[in-house]
Amino acid sequence: MKALLGGIGFGLVFLIFWLVLLSTGRQQEATSAQLSTEVSPPTTGLPQLVRAIDLTGPFTFAGQEVPVDNFDVRERLDLELTRNAYFHRNTLLLLKRRTRYFPTIERILAEAGVPDDLKYLAAAESTLTEAVSPAGAKGVWQFMAPTGRAYGLRIDGEVDERFHLEKATRAATLYLKDYYKKFEDWHKVAAAYNMGGPNLSKWLERQRAEAIYDLDINAETMQYVFRIVALKTILEDPESFGYHLEASDTYPSLDDFRTVTVDRSVSNLGDFALAQGTTYRLLKRYNPWLISGSLSVDPDKPVEVRIPTGSN
Repeated sequence: MKALLGGIGFGLVFLIFWLVLLSTGRQQEATSAQLSTEVSPPTTGLPQLVRAIDLTGPFTFAGQEVPVDNFDVRERLDLELTRNAYFHRNTLLLLKRRTRYFPTIERILAEAGVPDDLKYLAAAESTLTEAVSPAGAKGVWQFMAPTGRAYGLRIDGEVDERFHLEKATRAATLYLKDYYKKFEDWHKVAAAYNMGGPNLSKWLERQRAEAIYDLDINAETMQYVFRIVALKTILEDPESFGYHLEASDTYPSLDDFRTVTVDRSVSNLGDFALAQGTTYRLLKRYNPWLISGSLSVDPDKPVEVRIPTGSN
């Protein structure tokens, strides 16, 4: 009898335990289902949130509106906004570099009376690097050698001032202002910078176009001004496009230097750097226009070289 009662007691305990487990499991399933409905991401597809770009505008460049009421213009701008907004590596690096390059460019553009928005042309040209194109254009402003020399830049086997940010930017302002005298429209100036003034004049005349947005030409130039406007839109308000950087994330300005005037030729820049208390690598970082291991100097035309003094 005791065995029977013991067996019944054990069975009741087991039954109660099983019922508790079953109830708990159902509650967990209900909670999981609710969480899945309310907050869980989809179980398929990439874990990302992708939205279309807001194209309501207005979008401007150099004080002029981009006519996005025209469906064709709107779609071409949409292409560049989408391309650059989701080109994460490129856009993130531009955001980091702008603190190094834009202050100098902005100052020189203002001194020359060139609209500040033209700094985004440099961003479109080179992604703010000392770039070298397959065609041979070089520097932040991507000058070809003949054009650079025409606007006063020294370009030879030892020095290439297309890589000198201040001098190249001053040359660019002269070049841009010359185009503005001809076209009297900064949007056309930007297009001319890409395709050349004579080419732009030819296509405007041949197609009887009043504005660059009416031209039907090669894809590169067709998108060029839109790329500039897209970069301006993103770089001016990166948070709206999902880019969040702290001040410490950006690259520092290379402004911790002293200037040395060199009035005689230097046969070995490595020796020169050591004598100045720095390294060849840092000498080149602060003076990227020094493109060889030596420097020939005309005593009547001394050269200023920057010597880093800090630890950026």
